Amino acid sequence: MSFRIRAASDGDLDHLYEMAKLTGGGFTNLPADRRALRKRLGVSSAAFSRDEETLGDDVFVLMLENVATGEVRGTCQMFSQVGTNHPFYSYRIATLTQQSEELGRTFRAEMLSLTTDLEGSSEVGGLFLHPGERAGGLGMLLARSRYLFIAMHRQRFADRILAELRGIIDEAGGSPFWDGLAGRFFGMNFQDADRFNATHGHQFIADLFPKHPIYVAMLTESARSVIGLPHPSGRAAMRMLESEGFAFEKYIDIFDGGPTMTAHTDRVKSIADSQVATVVAVDDDGGERVLAATGHLAGFRCAFAQMREAGGGVVVDRTAATALGVREGDQVTYIGRA
Repeated sequence: MSFRIRAASDGDLDHLYEMAKLTGGGFTNLPADRRALRKRLGVSSAAFSRDEETLGDDVFVLMLENVATGEVRGTCQMFSQVGTNHPFYSYRIATLTQQSEELGRTFRAEMLSLTTDLEGSSEVGGLFLHPGERAGGLGMLLARSRYLFIAMHRQRFADRILAELRGIIDEAGGSPFWDGLAGRFFGMNFQDADRFNATHGHQFIADLFPKHPIYVAMLTESARSVIGLPHPSGRAAMRMLESEGFAFEKYIDIFDGGPTMTAHTDRVKSIADSQVATVVAVDDDGGERVLAATGHLAGFRCAFAQMREAGGGVVVDRTAATALGVREGDQVTYIGRA
């Protein structure tokens, strides 16, 4: 069974909506709201159509497609830079040290400070893989296809990149972190706030969020215990990000307390190690298992391939050549699977 990554189109609305309903909440970039998803696809279409090879305010949506059946089984997104239209808020975990000579004691208190430090960064997010396809490396294909896209369109992305991981969500769909902190200032539950953020943006945060630092010790135990932890379903994604060179630098999501991972764009492994070659032949004589991509903007395609060097270029297996739509003389960008 062969899968490929391709650019999303307006015809993917139903596919996105059906996947959004399966996320279980807390997935800001994939809300179960047709209007918001239609708008996201429109913004993505405009990004794929923009001619200037410059950093803009773009959102690119990619889809995972079964080549044989045309079924869409996953999606992911890239944001060229965050915080251009609305502030991009995070909490930064800091430590305040205070000493009392009279008591002979030193106190170290963790604090959460509202910050816009990450504004202007690019972001990879919105990754969702259908539960029936969570095997065979398709999550890796979705995740790393974004980095190959960035490598192939480098001027459209910033020098810093981030990824927000969903935080802990309880069985009722609530967030212990939200209930222990932000929920007290907004008068709405986590699901309502998350939905409002996904459909209306962050301005309400600027209007109502407390601007002064929050002492972690003053939060409920349930809120403290989930700070910086990813949702169980996101642990593998966190390990994958770490293997690419992302690190947790004590930034967390203001809604659910999940970790925000950051990296220098040019040091992300799949970007730094990507190679470009010309296809000199197509056959089924084997080769190294790689992720290969081709095409510009809306013509982008990415798939697993068997590839080997030959004649100053590379030989690609027939299945991958079909999935990618390449033939002799075409250029591919690729990265080893490991």
